[in-house]
Amino acid sequence: MAETKKPNALQTPLTPSADLAAIVGAGQVTRGDVVKKVWDYIKANNLQDPKDKRRIIADAHLKRIFGADSVTMFEMNKHLARHLS
Repeated sequence: MAETKKPNALQTPLTPSADLAAIVGAGQVTRGDVVKKVWDYIKANNLQDPKDKRRIIADAHLKRIFGADSVTMFEMNKHLARHLS
C-alpha cells in the first residue's frame, strides 16, 4: 500500500489577491515563495526600519496588504495569509 503524504502547507499552490499579486505576480504561488518574494520586494525597496530591521515600513503596495503603516516581520505572515486562497 502506497503512503499518501499530506501536502506541506508551504508548498501548496495558492492564489494571491490582486493586491498581493502586484508584488508576487499573478497565478498560483506557494506560501514559501510568497514570503520570499515579499522579502525580496522589501529589501529591493529599502522598506526595513533602519533602527529596527524587524520592522517593515509599508509603501503604497504593502499598506493595502498590511492595513497599517508598519508591521513587524513576525506579524507579516498573518497579513499575507489573508491575501492567499
